Amino acid sequence: MILAIDMGNTNIVIGGIDHEKTYFEERVTTNHQKTGLEYAINIKNILEIHNIGISQVEGAIVSSVVPPLNAALSSAIKKIFGFRPMIVGAGMKTGLNIIMDNPKTVGSDMIVDAVAAIRDYPCPIIIIDMGTATTMSVVDHSGNYIGGTIMPGLKVSLESLSSKAAQLPHISLDIPPRVIGKNTIDCMRSGIMYGSAGMIDGIIDRMEAELGEKATVLATGGLSRFIVPLCRHQIIYDEALLLKGLLILYEKNHAVK
Repeated sequence: MILAIDMGNTNIVIGGIDHEKTYFEERVTTNHQKTGLEYAINIKNILEIHNIGISQVEGAIVSSVVPPLNAALSSAIKKIFGFRPMIVGAGMKTGLNIIMDNPKTVGSDMIVDAVAAIRDYPCPIIIIDMGTATTMSVVDHSGNYIGGTIMPGLKVSLESLSSKAAQLPHISLDIPPRVIGKNTIDCMRSGIMYGSAGMIDGIIDRMEAELGEKATVLATGGLSRFIVPLCRHQIIYDEALLLKGLLILYEKNHAVK
């Protein structure tokens, strides 16, 4: 088993995975004030909750969009296991041809998602990842990563709406019973939830038009499971897509050493 970690702006997803199965997947809050020791305690507690021994973990790999925390997380893993993790980034063997103006600027999470998607699904592929930001990545029929879109995530949009409009409250992201709301809270939920679904449906249409063919559409990320059922396109929800991509990259690069 390896420790696969996705460090995002809001949460850090910590998972244990091998070719047999995903043993666990948990989230802790991304906190710039935490030390390596504090993250080590978080990771060790997660292992203990799932009855995973330290000796069962043979390696670790991290995908991070928060570079200032890489050192603390790497230190945490070293404290527990005695080795440092691989960090997804420039120079890592991915097997992915990235056709972008500057391939080095593509988010590591988007690359990891694409690596897993190409292995498990037919191309072309549109990958929706809903976290702090909502990203939509495109892999063409030849398996090349050709670009995508980045939009504000659900919670970012909701927090902006509540903080900028004095009479609008902070609300939870529950699915409203109908699009036409009958009170302020339902109107806000409808706008955020169905608005996001409509945006995704519209962008899928435009992406497929630019590709000139229908695509396999995947969704991952913590918030995707709430929005996918509201979309009109057929979308496959793959909760473990990023963890699977991290396992693939670990094995590609572990073998090289």
